[in-house]
Amino acid sequence: MSGSPPAGAVPPRHRMPEPHRPGFGDRLNWLRAGVLGANDGIVSTAGLVVGVAGATTDRGTLLAAGIAGLMAGALSMAVGEYVSVSTQRDTERALIELERRELREDPEAELDELAAIYAEKGISPDLARRVAVDLTARDALGAHLDAELGIDPGNLTSPVQAGTASFVAFVCGALVPLLAILVTPAGGRLAVTLVAVLVGLAITGSVSARLGGAAQRPALIRNVAGGACVMAITYGVGLLVGASGAI
Repeated sequence: MSGSPPAGAVPPRHRMPEPHRPGFGDRLNWLRAGVLGANDGIVSTAGLVVGVAGATTDRGTLLAAGIAGLMAGALSMAVGEYVSVSTQRDTERALIELERRELREDPEAELDELAAIYAEKGISPDLARRVAVDLTARDALGAHLDAELGIDPGNLTSPVQAGTASFVAFVCGALVPLLAILVTPAGGRLAVTLVAVLVGLAITGSVSARLGGAAQRPALIRNVAGGACVMAITYGVGLLVGASGAI
């Protein structure tokens, strides 16, 4: 057949399409932040409920402590993320307004600046100038924000979305140790919770490493070992408090 490759020819490799869509990097960062938020929920809530379990076996006390810790942690994460992203967004908006004013007041100097930026990247001065002129004619503000500041004015992060995502991620992670310790009889409570938490930490550690392009095994070991240390320390504290008769 005329369309068949010649004998002995190496078949072409089928490459997976690379993610060059606008905003892909931002979505990846959001996903990574969600995984880390779930990881924080697992570790902090596990440390709390295991510590309380070291002091008492009363299910009502464990439930109250776990839910209080879950809500406090999730709200703290949400408020912290909201404030952080709001500050970042205010700064970005101020920079956008500054760039808009500079373009309005001295467009020629801004054009020279844009051409110089591309020339510094290794483009020949003549070509850099032509690129700067073409981009300025299409979208002067967008070209300068991208080249100088790495800002996309149409893709600024929403503080409400960031806070909500942090809240949901923390709650999802916190439910792992909370449900494990509440639904298991007292005799096997700590063992089941330990296994559930370590499995959850192994998953979040592996996923976060994959998203960051890092080796999975070291990240997984660090994550699991850290969570185990947290639970061991808080359980020991709980035992000391329970032995002292405070509960």
